[in-house]
Amino acid sequence: MSSRDVVLGRIRSALSGPSSVDVPRDYRPASGAVGSLELLVERLVDYKAVVHRSSAVAETVAGIVSGTLVVPPGIDRSWLPTAPLVDGDLPADRIAAADGVVTAAAVAIAETGTIVLDGSPDQGRRIISLLPDLHICVLRPAQIVEGVPDAVARLVPGRPLTWISGPSATSDIELNRVEGVHGPRNLHVIILEEQWS
Repeated sequence: MSSRDVVLGRIRSALSGPSSVDVPRDYRPASGAVGSLELLVERLVDYKAVVHRSSAVAETVAGIVSGTLVVPPGIDRSWLPTAPLVDGDLPADRIAAADGVVTAAAVAIAETGTIVLDGSPDQGRRIISLLPDLHICVLRPAQIVEGVPDAVARLVPGRPLTWISGPSATSDIELNRVEGVHGPRNLHVIILEEQWS
């Protein structure tokens, strides 16, 4: 028997029927537990994000950036210190020229330090959170969950999701960190203090 016959025989055998191997499906389920604010802050800081705990969002935003802010159409206007540039269908060059963007979030994962945007009216199109060099994300404490399964359980399938774990960063082969390659170099997270109990 030739090597060719052995290889073809193995292929025929593999294609002859379904595998009888059981695939484990005992994934960690959603716990429904409220995520730890302290753990989320620790993870965000570890990822080089700047975290603010504040009940005065507009004043905090003003302390972070002055200049043109791009915002999604459904953002809470009381969070903004100045009149913003509201995204309806702004061209990419106008968004990129802005000094920053302010969005809300869909959910935040304490265990991984990840914030998820789902394109809701207060979060907007993905492009507005990716082009400006500064992203300010306002987070309500009730949006903090323990782990990824808890976040997935809250998210709506089919929505455009952006998972953010700190400012955009990558490393080259020598592990030199480069920030801002795939999104903003600066991430500030404002956690609404008055709603935490």
